[in-house]
Amino acid sequence: MSEKVIKAALLGLGTVGSGVYKVLKNQKEEMPHKIGAVVEVEKILVRNLKKASAKVENPEILTNDWKTILEDESIEIVIEVMGGIEPARTYILEALNAGKHVVTANKDLVASHGQELLECAAEHNCDFLFEAAVAGGIPIIRPLKQCLAANHITEIMGIVNGTTNFILTKMTQEGMEFAQALALATELGYAEADPTADIQGLDAGRKMAIMASIAFNSRVTFDDVITEGITQISAKDIRYAKELGCVIKLLGVARNTENGIEVSVRPMLIPETHALATVNDSFNAVFLTGDAVGDAMFYGRGAGELPTASAIAGDVFDVARNIVFECTGRIGCTCYKQLPLKAADEMESRFFLRMHVSDCAGTLASIASVFGNNNVSIAQVIQKNKEGELAELVVVTSKVKEGNFNDAMMIIEGMSVVQKVSKVIRVYGD
Repeated sequence: MSEKVIKAALLGLGTVGSGVYKVLKNQKEEMPHKIGAVVEVEKILVRNLKKASAKVENPEILTNDWKTILEDESIEIVIEVMGGIEPARTYILEALNAGKHVVTANKDLVASHGQELLECAAEHNCDFLFEAAVAGGIPIIRPLKQCLAANHITEIMGIVNGTTNFILTKMTQEGMEFAQALALATELGYAEADPTADIQGLDAGRKMAIMASIAFNSRVTFDDVITEGITQISAKDIRYAKELGCVIKLLGVARNTENGIEVSVRPMLIPETHALATVNDSFNAVFLTGDAVGDAMFYGRGAGELPTASAIAGDVFDVARNIVFECTGRIGCTCYKQLPLKAADEMESRFFLRMHVSDCAGTLASIASVFGNNNVSIAQVIQKNKEGELAELVVVTSKVKEGNFNDAMMIIEGMSVVQKVSKVIRVYGD
């Protein structure tokens, strides 16, 4: 039997693109046994031909003209690792319309335009796979769509941004302040020159939108995700969290409740006993709960050249198998429900609250009264350092509706006995 050759085009040859090129090259001898064919990179789309030529064995496969790829009927798979919305969206739609299968790592695009792209793929019986768009090398998209398809997922949560996890780990283990830990992350290459998408929770928010859509079989876009970053977290907050038996992590949390879906990315206190509490440095992890499987966790490298390339190449192998067995388009969009999104005020959480108050009789009672009048139950109160006539008060609430808590805080912030509300952080769990 002659060896089947499937030709692919790579859009982009940056860090991830170079990783994909290396992985596919290293796997060439194994491919016939793993997928029944050999995938060859026929063309690579780049901006700078001269610069890119040093990264490949044969510079003749490089091009800066997308049309040469689109119009090449021999190319069956397009691998998009350019990033950004445009021109990636246009290229992918054109490729799908031409009957080419697409693999992408583009979380921005999938989180915002996933429905459009999946519908286009279905129309042309093409595969559109995006395992690498969430959690780098950690398998999570395929397990949700296939291995866990027999479950009703009630919650999916995770640490899905390595930069912020590295920063919080350094703040926790070495007592660094945020600015110092960010500078170290930048120096070591964990943080981009502009780290806004990471430290403001936007990167994690896009990943949570994708995972929630698949887990709950109902479309969630990035605009539906409530995001909050870690820029206001201090070493003092982390010390106080430790006293409460918790650590602070940037957590993406998605829940499918009776009253609708809720998805958020926020810094949270999480008990030291929870499996995610031990996920440190640049590692990522996703923790989910299903009615059949119970609790399950996926852990590993969430980014990087080769971990991300591993996920992309896995998708390429999957597409190649489907081509070999003539069964492309098997698993497309799984959002067959239209579940409501829960209003922010209706979401429930516990809260960690740190404030400076007058150190006099009746202060705590008056604050507790405001909370009680707004149906906010106090679970724990700790009085910290006294500073002259002021005392630092740490309050942890029981689970409460966000709207009730916000109503109470509007009153508390205006009380004469409260000089300053220093920090409000959510607490994961019941």
